Amino acid sequence: MIDFVGINAAALAALPDLLRQWLPDGRQRKNEWLALNPRRADHHAGSFQINMRTGKWADFATGDKGGDVISLAAFLSGIGQAEAARNLASMLGVPYEQ
Repeated sequence: MIDFVGINAAALAALPDLLRQWLPDGRQRKNEWLALNPRRADHHAGSFQINMRTGKWADFATGDKGGDVISLAAFLSGIGQAEAARNLASMLGVPYEQ
């Protein structure tokens, strides 16, 4: 069984570094990371935002959104949540199973 809670906790602790890696064009404004959405032809940073305290994210131009870092990783990679969780666990050096 995949430890989504544990992986999300580890990913949230590493979120600033993950965001700089995944969305290097972004910038921090208070607790939000504003970036271009790499999944569409986005030309203006700001509509795609990630809350750096909670991991919640949204693209206000398209309505895409998620509640945690795993869902963000899945969205950015175009993969399912389980695969994204395993990939994140591997990247962060944490076990992915309970």
